[in-house]
Amino acid sequence: MDESVSLARLVHRLEEVVGELRGIPVDVERVDDDALVRQQIAQVVPAAGELRAMHPLYPTAEKSAEERETRRRVLDALERGMKMRTIVHVSVMDDPRKAGRVRRLHAAGDLHRVVDEPIQQVLIFDRAVAFLRMTPFAYAPGTLVIRQQSLLTALIDLFEQTWAGAREVDAPTHKLSAREREVLALIAEGRSNSAVARALSITEAAVGKHVASVFTKLDLPETPDDNRRVLAVLAYLRGMVR
Repeated sequence: MDESVSLARLVHRLEEVVGELRGIPVDVERVDDDALVRQQIAQVVPAAGELRAMHPLYPTAEKSAEERETRRRVLDALERGMKMRTIVHVSVMDDPRKAGRVRRLHAAGDLHRVVDEPIQQVLIFDRAVAFLRMTPFAYAPGTLVIRQQSLLTALIDLFEQTWAGAREVDAPTHKLSAREREVLALIAEGRSNSAVARALSITEAAVGKHVASVFTKLDLPETPDDNRRVLAVLAYLRGMVR
């Protein structure tokens, strides 16, 4: 994906905007109390018409009660007409419970897409306020509550760029492991198994096993009429451009 949608680009762009605003009052508040952050979000939700969200992780099984409450609020907001789009990190899809929740919310109208690059945890309500975690780790203390329009515009622009390059949640490549995605990405560049092995510093036999696993996971049986290698690459490319 283009550098402009990476975590480093996000931080760099925000630094640029803050620099441009030097000397001008900036409406940004730091809140370290998570309970207070949740309270502020709850106050914003009833009047909001659109939510853009990015999540590096989703709640764990230990937070099941909190997760159910969050899901209920999301479904209530969707029912009253709020538009929602959410970007999650690909690691979320490796957990069956989290992946199941993503797909259920996606089907309910909270549209989800997936990215491979690190992302920052952020909620952007309309063009009015954003809640941005100060570190890329979910549930880490410290949130910036941003109402400054220049900063909001930068965050929204970066969200839209990330969304445009992200994959749909039902793209077949989400079934693959991180190593299998690496192998398939190199094959998509036209590399042979031996070239892939050299690039990843693994044996050619290991590459062959990964390729075979990719064929199985993407449900590509061997037939005299189809080239499974080409079909796998096509599946990968279709997922990447969505």
